[in-house]
Amino acid sequence: MNENLFASFITPMMLGLPLVTLIILFPSLLFPTPNRLINNRLISLQQWALQLVSKQMMSIHNTKGQSWTLMLMSLILFIASTNLLGLLPHSFTPTTQLSMNLGMAIPLWAGAVITGFRNKTKVSLAHFLPQGTPTPLIPMLVIIETISLFIQPMALAVRLTANITAGHLLIHLIGGATLALTSISTTTALITFVILILLTILEFAVAMIQAYVFTLLVSLYLHDNT
Repeated sequence: MNENLFASFITPMMLGLPLVTLIILFPSLLFPTPNRLINNRLISLQQWALQLVSKQMMSIHNTKGQSWTLMLMSLILFIASTNLLGLLPHSFTPTTQLSMNLGMAIPLWAGAVITGFRNKTKVSLAHFLPQGTPTPLIPMLVIIETISLFIQPMALAVRLTANITAGHLLIHLIGGATLALTSISTTTALITFVILILLTILEFAVAMIQAYVFTLLVSLYLHDNT
């Protein structure tokens, strides 16, 4: 058992060069471009899932918001595939790095906010001051609303990082406990192993759900600004 719980979150290196770029590009190989008249079951399943998610997520948007459909679908595919690949043994999950998640959240949030200020300037500024606010509270509310606006990308990134990191740590701890209990109590080790399997199944669901939640929140920020 590795004594360092966070060793799996260290960026892998080869010949002194980080392999993050290759790891980030690898999920794109799992979604080949169909070149046949009749697709196979895997590509048909991927297309069905994308159509379902895009219809549910983009139905609330107007024409300007729907122009972001391709980018949002690419985002959810990337996050979901990266999270799932990170559950493989001896693999690295880029979404456990806060810097990478901020790199995804900040440009998308900034693009949505800038779009709002360009297209709906008055409505965007009105969000900083709710209607009917007493005059003495106006400066305080403007400061609070400004802070809450700038916290949005941080909340997106921290939510994704915390959920994925917590799941990996639990799997690491329970897996180590199962291995240690094997020589002490076979029955207890078996029970712990069953818990480990159930937790792994739960992590597969969490990997998909967190990708959906991240993309959905970006979609909602975009809806508020278009």
